[in-house]
Amino acid sequence: MRFAGAWATERFGFRTNARRVYADQPAVAVQLRIDYVDGRRTEVLSDGRWRTSTGPLMASGIYPGEVYDARAEVAGWSEPGFDDSGWQPAAPRPDIVTPRARVAPPVRRFERLPVREVITSPSGRTLLDFGQNLVGRLRLDVAGPAGTVITLRHAEVLEHGELGTRPLRGAAATDRYTLRGGALETWEPEFTFHGFRYAEVEGWPGELDPSAISAVVVHSDMARTGWFSCSDDLVNRLHENVVWGQRGNFLSVPTDCPQRDERLGWTGDIQVFAPTATFLFDCRDFLASWLADLAQEQEAAGGVVPFVVPHVLGEPRPAAAWGDAATVVPSVLHERFGDLDVLRDQFASMRAWTDLLLRLAGERHLWEGDFQYGDWLDPTAPPEYPAEAKASQDLVATAYVFRSADLTCRAAELLGDVATAAYYAESAAAVRAAFLAEYVTPAGRMMSDAQTAYALAIVFGLAPTEQHEALGNRLADLVRESGYRIGTGFVGTPIINDALTRTGHGHVAARLMVQTECPSWLYSVTMGATTIWERWDSMLPDGTINPGQMTSFNHYAFGAVADWLHRVLAGLAPAEPGYRRLRIEPHPLPGFDFADAAHETPYGRAYVRWDRSGDDVVVRATVPPGVTADVLLPDGARHQVGSGEHAWTAIAPLARPKAQRLSLRSRLAQIIDDPEGYRVLVDVLSEMDTTVADEVRTHTAWIPGRAIGELLERRAPAAVQQRIADEWDALNTARGVEVVGAQH
Repeated sequence: MRFAGAWATERFGFRTNARRVYADQPAVAVQLRIDYVDGRRTEVLSDGRWRTSTGPLMASGIYPGEVYDARAEVAGWSEPGFDDSGWQPAAPRPDIVTPRARVAPPVRRFERLPVREVITSPSGRTLLDFGQNLVGRLRLDVAGPAGTVITLRHAEVLEHGELGTRPLRGAAATDRYTLRGGALETWEPEFTFHGFRYAEVEGWPGELDPSAISAVVVHSDMARTGWFSCSDDLVNRLHENVVWGQRGNFLSVPTDCPQRDERLGWTGDIQVFAPTATFLFDCRDFLASWLADLAQEQEAAGGVVPFVVPHVLGEPRPAAAWGDAATVVPSVLHERFGDLDVLRDQFASMRAWTDLLLRLAGERHLWEGDFQYGDWLDPTAPPEYPAEAKASQDLVATAYVFRSADLTCRAAELLGDVATAAYYAESAAAVRAAFLAEYVTPAGRMMSDAQTAYALAIVFGLAPTEQHEALGNRLADLVRESGYRIGTGFVGTPIINDALTRTGHGHVAARLMVQTECPSWLYSVTMGATTIWERWDSMLPDGTINPGQMTSFNHYAFGAVADWLHRVLAGLAPAEPGYRRLRIEPHPLPGFDFADAAHETPYGRAYVRWDRSGDDVVVRATVPPGVTADVLLPDGARHQVGSGEHAWTAIAPLARPKAQRLSLRSRLAQIIDDPEGYRVLVDVLSEMDTTVADEVRTHTAWIPGRAIGELLERRAPAAVQQRIADEWDALNTARGVEVVGAQH
């Protein structure tokens, strides 16, 4: 066999702190069991009798890439009868921990993508575009003189026509192949992987035939189980980006990103993404294996869940929303797969984390004053300070104390531990009361007046139901004030649309969902993204990569919104663990003509689709054998059905606000609530000065108490203001709204 160090010998850490954590040299343990048809069994074990030798693999690492010299290949080395007398005896390593049998599925090659386009960069370099940001490596079919060195460099994006390698930081992401010469040679790296859409090829012998190079997609072996589509092509592409992001980052461990010198199992990322992940793929064993690692790392750290699992980054410290992967991910696995074993196996870990949080919250039942990531990557945070979010870090921390205590209580109930469940129920109630007293006014206003704060209070169940209307109204106002653009980070983004739809503001969630201005989910799609970006503006509108040192173009966390697309927009969710009972509750929101979702449950495929025709909404559903479904239609009608094909028609008219006359006296809130009128404003300002247009778009609070004319007085000449007014008059006329020129 041929092997390399891969994860074991990589240097983990940032900048000068990078170090080898596990081993300086690769080591391997082998147990091969052979069962014969006559009942005999033989085991072949690795020991000192094995022999080793160097070969054509000259260097290999996950971050740097692979160097292979085909001239050093040894013919017949893996065939019976090979003479290995010149090889060295293997050196036994009794100090190596005995490995356990694999639980997680293996990493496999899944498909090959052809070159979509050959590009010559402004500097004259040869670049290949595969049309999809993927994770894997290149496969070559090449012939040429012996000793010819082909160099392959990888990157996710181009920056002004050149390979955009700065986001890779210390990862060279470079493979080199030296030809043995003669006949056609086929090669692809074995022990490394890269995140890339583009590759630079140097040293190719003769004219490059693009069909001689393909991209091999690799990830952990997981069956696809979930699908979604709708009438908006950009949203469909976004969903496809989520799928590709999960494929690329579910490779051995659930990584944050697959390209730079990191690729770590960040707990915060999978905590928010687990519901989406478990719908799209059967990742039960993959995540259960990772949770077992989490429990071991947590035990070694005295109850603290490290930021990353496996833990390779300094001294472990607790952080809300990151360490809570210990309680959230097992709960999601139970909900989606109906597997009590995962709760049973992880319950000690869940308790240990929750107990730690309760100690940190102390007598006030508030987690205050400690290090936190908070609402990481709030779009208003500076590029180099991604934790500087609008939502209070202490508020986020305390919300997660409640969340973990509540989930641990529920797990104890499911496991039949009544006393333990009662303890955590009491603890959760105390934290909830403290949260409400500290952060929520009786009128339903958050002391931290940020979108994420309201979403947490609503979705986590911290605020009482009677306050949801007020909280939801204020949340909707904040979204409108921000121009229906994203105002949340890691913590708020996965749940903001749930908070809006639960409180009767589905139209606001829909407007937020289809927004294309930055920051938004669809901005990256309009910029050509084929995976989910780490930052809302990983690439700036001018094609320049975000100046921050932490900029990935394949980070699934913000793709967690896909769970809302499945459960809420399309309307397919489990009503009981493991989908033994379905909840079918579609939301035909404005801006969408149809949506559907399908999921491969243990009982067969479940499917929901709705189509709108005027005020009529037709809902169709497939319920698998042995499964029942609770159905709530858009008109409020309820049904309970068994297996089979079903269809209903509901009368669900969309709210159609009466067109209002637009003028320079119109309030800012009126302008942003009128997409056509807003587009006129932005287009005219852009013709005048794109900088002014961007300032108005991104730095205006679209409130009801200020007129647009007042805003424009200091930003646009009188002629431009008149042009805007004239175009609004034309729009008013087209809509049949009376025009009164004197009101300009």
